[in-house]
Amino acid sequence: MKELLNIYENKIPEIVFNWKDTETEAEGWTVINSLRGGAAGGGTRMRKGLDMNEVLSLAKTMEVKFTVSGPGIGGAKSGINFDPDDPRKKGVLKRWYKAVSPLLKSYYGTGGDLNVDEIHEVIPITEECGVWHPQEGVFNGHFQPTEADKINRIGQLRQGVIKVLENTMFSPDVDRKYTVADMITGYGVAEAVRHYYDIYGGEVKGKRAVVQGFGNVGSAAAYYLSEMGAKVVGIIDHAGGLINEEGFSFEEIKELFLNKNGNKLYSEKLIPFEEMNEKVWSLQTEIFTPCAASRLITKDQIDKMIDSGLEVISCGANVPFADSEIFFGPIMEYTDERVSLIPDFISNCGMARVFAYFMERKVQMTDEAIFMDTSETIKKAIQNTHNSKQSKINISNTAFEIALNQLV
Repeated sequence: MKELLNIYENKIPEIVFNWKDTETEAEGWTVINSLRGGAAGGGTRMRKGLDMNEVLSLAKTMEVKFTVSGPGIGGAKSGINFDPDDPRKKGVLKRWYKAVSPLLKSYYGTGGDLNVDEIHEVIPITEECGVWHPQEGVFNGHFQPTEADKINRIGQLRQGVIKVLENTMFSPDVDRKYTVADMITGYGVAEAVRHYYDIYGGEVKGKRAVVQGFGNVGSAAAYYLSEMGAKVVGIIDHAGGLINEEGFSFEEIKELFLNKNGNKLYSEKLIPFEEMNEKVWSLQTEIFTPCAASRLITKDQIDKMIDSGLEVISCGANVPFADSEIFFGPIMEYTDERVSLIPDFISNCGMARVFAYFMERKVQMTDEAIFMDTSETIKKAIQNTHNSKQSKINISNTAFEIALNQLV
């Protein structure tokens, strides 16, 4: 696996598009690792301090993810080095998408990512630039459909991603109009845990869980894990955290989900971050879902969790370990050799899978069909890993080997 990884990491990307804004200090990159299958896909993020190497590593991560989620295309990513809280953000995004629109019409598909909203920013701004849909390039480059078929499938994709959930099995509150895009990634992170226990032995019910991050992904993962019968004992977010060693009830987790302050955990009993960060890693727990930013988890934190009974990690964040390497750094490898580590490209592939699902010819548009498709995709990837090697350790190593054999 290491040899395959080395070849893959060191392969020069096919296309690097660099843009400098004429009106602000913003600079952006689209990195297309390869045009495998005639196209490439990956979201657009914005943060101050972002550089091309970050975009490159995320593009390579997307390519690995597509081996699980489909379609069989190359990985790409767009990133803009700019403060997302700056009032000039919308103008920057408009000029960025205008510059990158020839790629979006030909062979590159994008979506939302860190600090860039799919529904309120990406779709309307790309439409203004004459792009039918942010995924139009994937249709043209990979699927090469007839014009009529393209219109139908783009319509399906448009409708599907923003579809309001109506089924109480999947929505915490149907009156609040949560969409597929709001819930699907966190759902996949929780389903990865359920499938892990089904395939490797055991069950989720009664297991204790710690959730890191309470944005879209972490809050949804906590909600669905709790719905399955797991006991969430700790939640840590950059706003602070909460601990209940007996486990929060499903109703309490649901209430925390519904009471979020934007994308942050909110409670009158919030423990300050510093105090939470001291305590949370030593809580007795079997399940850990890192769903905050990338590259945060340290070896010391992992050791404390292992000592407290940790069994499985389901990654909601991309590359959650504090390693500098693109993929398999020393902390990730250390963790993989000691507990069951479900890699990000399997556990958080929900949104990528939703795009792939809606790009297919006429599919069912029910909540159940959409969510079950993501669940089955994750189950298949975990089952394939188990079929290759039954051990509860080195799961990520095995999963990477399966993926890289398709790419190298």
